[in-house]
Parts: sequence; structure tokens; C-alpha cells
Amino acid sequence: MAAKIYIVYYSMYGHVEKLAEEIKKGAASVEGVEAKLWQVPEMLSEEVLGKMSAPPKSDVPIITPNELPEADGFIFGFPTRFGMMAAQFKAFMDATGGLWRTQQLNGKPAGIFYSTGSQGGGQETTPLTAITQLVHHGMIFVPIGYTFGAGMFEMEQVKGGSPYGAGTFAGDGSRQPSELELEQAFHQGKYFAGIAKKLKGTA
Repeated sequence: MAAKIYIVYYSMYGHVEKLAEEIKKGAASVEGVEAKLWQVPEMLSEEVLGKMSAPPKSDVPIITPNELPEADGFIFGFPTRFGMMAAQFKAFMDATGGLWRTQQLNGKPAGIFYSTGSQGGGQETTPLTAITQLVHHGMIFVPIGYTFGAGMFEMEQVKGGSPYGAGTFAGDGSRQPSELELEQAFHQGKYFAGIAKKLKGTA
């Protein structure tokens, strides 16, 4: 059976979603892997989102905590809020208490990707603080390390991401993920899928 990878994310302005799409492509490029995109529920009203100039959500399905155990591995994505994951994603994780009590996510691999507004806005603190969610569930954190090669050392252009996972800079919202950032996201999906597939094969 194929290894199931769920790419679960929250995206307000579309930056995280663009990374998620590339991560899915990367994961799906690995033979014997099935990758699927999921969004977590929105907490803000349409009125508030309108005032924040947030675009309409895509048609990617909304996930519930009870669907998580179906997957063999996860790559979680979210924008940062003051150096930590956005409240929408934290609320979703807070709703996984039942899975924690029964340890249904124990031993499953998980990766992290993210978007920040600026270079000092949480490219490392966002994934670092998110690891606590994985630890309490007994999940295995899979960072990309420096496996992206020369792209990890790019100094001539602005590039998000870190050894923790793929990332992008949203700036004031007008900046979109660069080609290099999208390549890193694809790499993360492919790299993670290979590890998830190995883990499933030895289970």
C-alpha cells in the first residue's frame, strides 16, 4: 500500500498555500507515496477577513482531527504570528486531545513549513516552538537539515526557509514565494516522502 502523506495547513493570504502545493508535488513525485492537501478550519468571520483584505479560501477540503490517524505522515504549514504558529492552526492542534489520549499519532513522522512577514519575523522560532505539538503526540520531527544543498546558502537574493523546513517571506502581502523558495518546498515534500515511505516499510 502507498504511504499516505497529509499536507495540512492554514493560509490567510495564499503564501503558505503556494508552498503546500509545491510540497505536494514533491511528495507525489516519490513512487509509492500518495499526497493530499488539507486546510484547517478558519476561526475568523467573513466580515473580519474582509476587513483584513484576505482573499476567498480555495476549494482544498477542510480537515478534522479524526482524519489525521489515516495518514502515515504529515507536513504542517502555517504563517507566523509574533514568532509562533497562527492561532487558527494552534486551535486545530488543541482539538487533537482525543488523539493524544489514545496516542493515535505516536511514531508518525511530521515536517513543518511556514511563512513570515519579515526576515526577523520567525523563520526559526515559528517551527521551533511548533515542535512542542509534535513532541506531546509522540510524532517524529523530520527537518530538512541542509539537504537542499547550495540553495541553503543563498545570499544574493531574499530566501525564506531554514534547516527546520521550507519557508517564505510575505512582506506586506504583495511578495509571493520566489522560484528558489518553491524549489525548496518541492524538495521538502520529496525528501519527507522518502523518509515516510521507509518508516512505513519497516513498520
